[in-house]
Amino acid sequence: MRPNNRQYDHPSYILTTFLPAHLRPAYLAIRAFNLELARIPDVSPTAPVRSMRYQFWRSTITSTFALTPVAQPVAVLLSSVLSSLRQKDQTSPTSPPAASLNKSWFLRLITTREKYSTNAPYPTLASLEAYAENTYSTLLYLTLSALPLHSVTADHIASHIGKAAGIVAVLRGIPLLAFPPPPNHHSNTAGLGGTLDTQRVQQGAVTLPLDIMAETGLREEDVLRYGAEAPGLKDAVFKVATRASDHLITARSMVKNVQGGEDVGHAFEHEGEEGHDDYHHEGNRFRTGDDAGNALGHSGQPKGLGKVEQQRMEVEKAFGVFMPAVPTALWLQRLERGDFDIFKEDLRRRDWRLPWKAWVAYQKRKF
Repeated sequence: MRPNNRQYDHPSYILTTFLPAHLRPAYLAIRAFNLELARIPDVSPTAPVRSMRYQFWRSTITSTFALTPVAQPVAVLLSSVLSSLRQKDQTSPTSPPAASLNKSWFLRLITTREKYSTNAPYPTLASLEAYAENTYSTLLYLTLSALPLHSVTADHIASHIGKAAGIVAVLRGIPLLAFPPPPNHHSNTAGLGGTLDTQRVQQGAVTLPLDIMAETGLREEDVLRYGAEAPGLKDAVFKVATRASDHLITARSMVKNVQGGEDVGHAFEHEGEEGHDDYHHEGNRFRTGDDAGNALGHSGQPKGLGKVEQQRMEVEKAFGVFMPAVPTALWLQRLERGDFDIFKEDLRRRDWRLPWKAWVAYQKRKF
């Protein structure tokens, strides 16, 4: 899994070092699964083949959670992680699972990736945020649950970081999707489809939200014709990037508030939704290493702590999972320095500063 993560998701590979050792197998499995889904449109340019691949992963997730994985590397790794988590939790079979992975979140990732696999534009900026929530934020939720940490505060911060990362991922992909490489004429799927969705994938598309494009006067055909010189493109990119930056600013403010002994400042909009509805379940326990077997509160912290102190300990424990905020912020800074020209070559290069910046951020607990 590591070679694939290093090649196709280099920032996540770099950030692995800031996670506790017991979490890394789950983290690599989650990220490798995400890579498999993200690459489906690249290796399956026709709608029928894409549909079959997404269905394969739905079936694979079901069999993997039953601990009967197919002979596929990601499925085998994920099954091993699930088996390990369940064995650890058998130390107290009467308690709810301390560390677990939510099957519905994996299925959500598949459904969302499939929905946007044709590279159709997002209707609104809010729909782009929903995509980021259901993909990048969900990856962070899965990682937190494997830590394990069941915390409304940690999930709330992760939601904002994931939304920022998801929006940035869409912005980074605009040049490649607008001007895709030539199709592989030797592909076995070359003649399997001729739908509008297939043409969109092969001929280029602009995935900026339609409401932002209308507001800035940007037209898709102008981007496909003029590239970086398209009227309104920089304004549209600025507006979308600003929303990503707003989510990072919010996440920073929440972390700072908690570290300073204050409340996070606002309610978690997704609390009560599937996967976020068990924060106050009595009897949840958190056990890793030396504290195995100790009775703890629902979030994985000792019972009897005050709310503010509990939130502080939750943020401290989760900070390694929050580290994707670092490469996201670095990329937004580069975009701003380039006057929001999304086609600048520099934006598609790896940021050599990331290892150092990430280390500093982790040491200071500040991103």
